[in-house]
Amino acid sequence: MKRSYYLLGSFLLISIITILPGGCGTTYEVKYYVLSPIETTEPTTPGNVSEGIAVAVGPIKLAEQLKRSQIVTRLSQNQVNISEFNQWGGSLEDDFANVLSENLSILLNSGRVFIYPSHLETSKAYRVEIEVSRFDGTLGQEAILKGRWIIYRAQASEPTLMKRFFLREPVSDNSYAALVAAQSRALGKLSRHIADAIKALSQE
Repeated sequence: MKRSYYLLGSFLLISIITILPGGCGTTYEVKYYVLSPIETTEPTTPGNVSEGIAVAVGPIKLAEQLKRSQIVTRLSQNQVNISEFNQWGGSLEDDFANVLSENLSILLNSGRVFIYPSHLETSKAYRVEIEVSRFDGTLGQEAILKGRWIIYRAQASEPTLMKRFFLREPVSDNSYAALVAAQSRALGKLSRHIADAIKALSQE
């Protein structure tokens, strides 16, 4: 009887040892993403960097839950998910500012769009500050960009124009790649609103 228990125990132990490496050996590759600028058929770099409306972009102020390398998605109104295996390829603030400045350069046809802090000597220059309270979404559903943008004239301490925004973009499938593509489109929409406001101010 004891020999039967010994043989059974040995068989179970060998079975567990055989199974464990497969389960413990599973690894997940971290994927990295960046935002993309708007698509255009026009040249993305104006020929003369001394021409066009002068704009400084920044600072970009993100909500605390967004100040991380992991991509944040929304599970419900009060619950978020922070993905360890889907992350931004760098600083989200920097990526946001770089893409926004590239978009504004295209939309304003200007070679004078810079990242803050930049010293803009002309009195007709503008600075765009962005406060982002949401830049997340639900996989397979929608991406949301929410916050407030503020435009200052050069050297001014008081805002010239301030507006809130709430932008939604559909997400084509359940992948993080589709979510980031939708977030890029939402940032493109925000860029167009800001560019239109700057154009209007420059004509006053």
